[in-house]
Amino acid sequence: MSLMIPMVIFMQQRLVEVSNKDDAIAMQAYMKIQQPFYGVKSPARKEVFKQARAHTPVDDFANYRRLVLWLWSGTHREELYLAMDVAEYYKKFRTQEAFDIYEEMLETADNWDTVDKLASNLIGGLVKEHREFEIKLMAWRTSENMWLRRASLLAHLKHKADTNLPLLEETILMLAHEKEFFIQKAIGWVLREYSKTNPDFVNNFIHEHRTVLAPLSQREAMKIMIQASC
Repeated sequence: MSLMIPMVIFMQQRLVEVSNKDDAIAMQAYMKIQQPFYGVKSPARKEVFKQARAHTPVDDFANYRRLVLWLWSGTHREELYLAMDVAEYYKKFRTQEAFDIYEEMLETADNWDTVDKLASNLIGGLVKEHREFEIKLMAWRTSENMWLRRASLLAHLKHKADTNLPLLEETILMLAHEKEFFIQKAIGWVLREYSKTNPDFVNNFIHEHRTVLAPLSQREAMKIMIQASC
């Protein structure tokens, strides 16, 4: 039996021990999802993960993959959060080979709380280092899965001066017609983040495409520049 199974069981048991029923109800209501919560907030969840690391070492990529995906298949939301915590923590395993893991997670993610971290923290980092993965972003932006389309935007979120501007521009304009809140918000968010690096580009882009970009996207994109001008 893999040592990762006892590690998963350890984390599940600790989550139960520190669970809070009232918080669980509130967290599920806030996220508006069917999956139940234990009612374990971020600081306590991170402590569970810290204890688990002392309990069992993750010493190779195969065990990293097993641990991440076993947690991702958990019945409660905090197990999915732990899967992402694990995936992000062990930096030495965040290699090209890990892209398939993150893509598998993304394809089954069902809300912003999981999609956004996967796209910006895990997938985005690999895309920045290995540009061959941009072909995945190009495929996702035409997916019927709205969350994949959102990910095709948010994967650029932390690229700063290394942003592939032609690809980002093209993706934004492909998705700008959508009425979906989460797409409009993501367009504004990624432009707002890039405005920290190149405010002139963002200002000009919004002006040039103001008849295409949704008002929500424009408001989100301009927040930092408006604050700076006050």
